[in-house]
Amino acid sequence: LDAVVAPVGGGGLISGIAVAVSALSPQTRVIGAEPAGADDAWQSLRAGRLMAGAPPQTIADGLRASLGDLTFAVIHDTVDDILRVSEPGIVSAMRLLWERMKLVVEPSASVPIAALLEHGAAFHGQRIAVVVSGGNVDLDALPWGRPD
Repeated sequence: LDAVVAPVGGGGLISGIAVAVSALSPQTRVIGAEPAGADDAWQSLRAGRLMAGAPPQTIADGLRASLGDLTFAVIHDTVDDILRVSEPGIVSAMRLLWERMKLVVEPSASVPIAALLEHGAAFHGQRIAVVVSGGNVDLDALPWGRPD
């Protein structure tokens, strides 16, 4: 396995994944995927210190949480990169998962797929594991709205 791509919100899920991957397969890269409108992890990893992001603005409500000191320390030491994705990319990835794979996923779970779609060249020819977590969906809050 060349890489694991997982969503980043408060950092707990990716921290656990990164610790496990580093112990079991140290050559495998761990890549976080984060909405551009809630990118405190991306900012923090690049700055090398915990950064307070702007108030999160994203459909991926499960990823609106901010990193804490503990999760940032693990991410800093074990996550190779974090990719930001657009809101239209999140919606497209969610629709793709619903239509093609018949997976009912929340917007947050679509973020790693959006990262692959938006940053595909970085993964060309590699074996990638994608963490697709969460099916907590409020259908009325989704971008296609409520039918009249």
